[in-house]
Amino acid sequence: MVALGPGAPKISQSSMTNVVAMHEGRKRVGDRARALLASPDGCALFIDIDGTLLGVAPTPDEVCVPAGLVSLLEDVWRGLGGAAAVLTGRRIADADRLFSPLSFIASGVHGTELRGEPSAPILTLAPPIPASVVQAMNNISSLAAGILVEQKGCGVAVHYRNAPLARQALESEVAAIIAASSYDLVLREGRKVLEAVPRGYSKGTALLRLAAEPPFRGRRPIMIGDDVGDESAFQAAEGLGGVGLRVAGEHFRPEASDFGGVADVRAWLEALAEALAPHKAAAIG
Repeated sequence: MVALGPGAPKISQSSMTNVVAMHEGRKRVGDRARALLASPDGCALFIDIDGTLLGVAPTPDEVCVPAGLVSLLEDVWRGLGGAAAVLTGRRIADADRLFSPLSFIASGVHGTELRGEPSAPILTLAPPIPASVVQAMNNISSLAAGILVEQKGCGVAVHYRNAPLARQALESEVAAIIAASSYDLVLREGRKVLEAVPRGYSKGTALLRLAAEPPFRGRRPIMIGDDVGDESAFQAAEGLGGVGLRVAGEHFRPEASDFGGVADVRAWLEALAEALAPHKAAAIG
């Protein structure tokens, strides 16, 4: 883990140029996000993947990881002394595949998977979804062409991005499956996806658990996300004196968001890495 020195870093001229460009150019980053760049060393970063770091794709396996993103995330992680975590609806192993060779502190499947240290094993915090529920969810894929059912161990997701007209029927069917199950499940909605996950787990519960442990303890939590599932993490971060930053897209309107899209999130991360670079250089040197 990288040790941080005392005092807040100063924003370099190049970093300030990036901030101005984010405000005046085609990119859009809100005042709250830009203000955090003035003194980011006391922060802890929690961030979503799909729709936040990566653009939305027709299926989960078709997402594209832009060149340079992995090294940028590593720079941010080092600059924050390891106080950066991925909170995702994906399985942690899926996040590892996307960002290889990096292995982040992470929560997966809406708080039901957890890895508290980069090199630690992935903990499964909830029992797996019963086979009967998985089978019932698989069966509803026949409602329309293009429906994709994704098994996640502690959750099951029904993606209908390629069958948008099936949404109402799918909501009814998934709700019925959850109601009929003896396992205490809840329905989590997202961008063109419906998920059955165990009650009592969320990105919010994951953030609270991680924030109480090193290297996050005592830092101001910053959560960045774009979807319904991120809202519990926004509330958790704000309850700890932190900030929830919203990314515009299919859930948050541009006027109510801190970032115009994934490109703006990455531009902000670049400015963040620059603002943290003095501490990074001091720690390594």
